[in-house]
Amino acid sequence: MARLQAGLWVSAYIRRVGQTGTFAAVVRRGDDTAGAIFLKINTLGGDVLLFAPAMPSLDDTEPVRQWELRQRAGDEAEIDRVLRREAERDPDLWVIEVEDRAGNDHLLEDERASG
Repeated sequence: MARLQAGLWVSAYIRRVGQTGTFAAVVRRGDDTAGAIFLKINTLGGDVLLFAPAMPSLDDTEPVRQWELRQRAGDEAEIDRVLRREAERDPDLWVIEVEDRAGNDHLLEDERASG
């Protein structure tokens, strides 16, 4: 089973998150086919979490995307600097920002089950 292309996954993810009443938006558009996807979770009250593709998830033959918490910061600018460095290395990457006060409505734990 092949994995959804990055652009389709991003569209579906934003739609799923929106259905929960949580705001999500593309802040950096990457390659539609195979761009890596980073998720910036902003709790709007201090913490900002950065989720990146986990190593097994980098293999395009793996149908389920897996995530790792790359960084947690109290300063959004720090996370933005990390994302700028990542974009310099990989100009095809996507960045999705989720505004999630609870810090757990981003649905990443559902990804393993939904593919």
